[in-house]
Amino acid sequence: MPGIRDMLLFMIGVLIGTTTAANASQVSRETDIVNLRLGERVLVDDGSCPAGQIKEVSGAKLGPAGVIPSRKCISRTGPKR
Repeated sequence: MPGIRDMLLFMIGVLIGTTTAANASQVSRETDIVNLRLGERVLVDDGSCPAGQIKEVSGAKLGPAGVIPSRKCISRTGPKR
């Protein structure tokens, strides 16, 4: 019989899995991004960055009209770990 600790660990695992999937979203146009949240990152493959890079749009600041996006080109392979 699973205990509370086992259920809690399972729920944490599910939460981490869904958070990782949300951070890995990619679209082909910046206009396809809807309801960008504070801290959320979306990769945009629209060809506006140099070869080997992709545009990252992130919810950087909270303004009076909502989340203000920040844009930068990052390596397609991601940061080295």
